[in-house]
Amino acid sequence: MADVVNVGVNLEAFSQAISGIQALRSSVSRVFESLKDGMKNRETLEGREKQFISEFQDNLQAVNRDLNELERLSGLVGRPSESHPLHNSGLLSLDPVQDKTPLYSQLLQAYKWSNKLQYHAGLASSLLNQQSLKRSANQMGASAKRRPKVQPSTLVLPPQYVDDVISRIGRMFPDMTIELFRPNGTSAVLLLDIWTKSQYQVFQKVTDHATTALLHYQLPQMPDVVVRSFMTWLRSYIKLFQSPCQRCGRFLQDGLPPTWRDFRTLEAFHDTCRM
Repeated sequence: MADVVNVGVNLEAFSQAISGIQALRSSVSRVFESLKDGMKNRETLEGREKQFISEFQDNLQAVNRDLNELERLSGLVGRPSESHPLHNSGLLSLDPVQDKTPLYSQLLQAYKWSNKLQYHAGLASSLLNQQSLKRSANQMGASAKRRPKVQPSTLVLPPQYVDDVISRIGRMFPDMTIELFRPNGTSAVLLLDIWTKSQYQVFQKVTDHATTALLHYQLPQMPDVVVRSFMTWLRSYIKLFQSPCQRCGRFLQDGLPPTWRDFRTLEAFHDTCRM
């Protein structure tokens, strides 16, 4: 017997046990090889059966013998000393088992908590919005009580002033025909047809842009400036098919010229280029 080192393991028995494991694996492999080969290379059926049974019994006995030897050697190997320092390898036993770790329950609890947080945050936001609206309504009500009520007023211009403004605008744009009618006495109507839908797509877009311009140019206190600004913007379409796009530099895009005119600079743009 070899000496037992201070770790408490018989190294010679340990080496013999490894050899015994290899011998056991070899004998088990011979058993399965004999089952795989079966009864062959024999002349008569009876001779093949006897030879197969004899080889199979010998292989099983060899497996039994190697297994008994391995059990005997495993008793001689001994156990390692518990006082032997394992260093960092001793920490492996402290790792949590994956099946016993409550990972799913923790994730589920965190998910429920986040849902509750989102729900209560939504309730708090709605309550704060209601309170702000109530405060603003109360403040507006209190200030409205203090302020005197403003009487609605209308803008009434003398007919001579209207005629003068239209005549000056007509002189500013001699290449445009501006007609002024008074079908009901002194109320003037400026004939500017931008509502009749054209059969051409390019003029349909111009009509849409003109509608937007009417909403843009709003200054009730200075109606002459409104009319003059709108007519100046509308006159920029005199070169509808001659002005290139200021963004891409092309005359046509998808078969259409630049139909948009900037309200301030009057520069031409395609619909997609002005964004």
